[in-house]
Amino acid sequence: MPKVLLVEDNEMNRDMLSRRLMRNGYDVVIAVNGQEGIDMAASERPDLILMDMSLPVLDGWEATRRLKADPATSSIPVIALTAHAMDTDREKALAAGCDDFDTKPIELPRLLEKMKAFAKHAS
Repeated sequence: MPKVLLVEDNEMNRDMLSRRLMRNGYDVVIAVNGQEGIDMAASERPDLILMDMSLPVLDGWEATRRLKADPATSSIPVIALTAHAMDTDREKALAAGCDDFDTKPIELPRLLEKMKAFAKHAS
């Protein structure tokens, strides 16, 4: 069962998305801010990280830059999740090291397709 680290500070978004991912066969671990996301990525070794960009303590852009700079976590794919849907936001997320980008509100079928693509690369 693929392990996903969901880094999301909004409790309602976190609960809804984590339940939907579990129903689709993912083992979900949760962090509520960017620093916790970095710590959990190192300790949990997830197969994929879903990273909200607007986070307390450390935002998703900086958290992703730090994950990608650390050899221990640099190979874990990161999909940015953000309510900001402008092209510049996508470019900013990819420049920070995110491997893909998706917008909120989450369209689960679209997100699952992106997640499956990364699972194929890992196997």
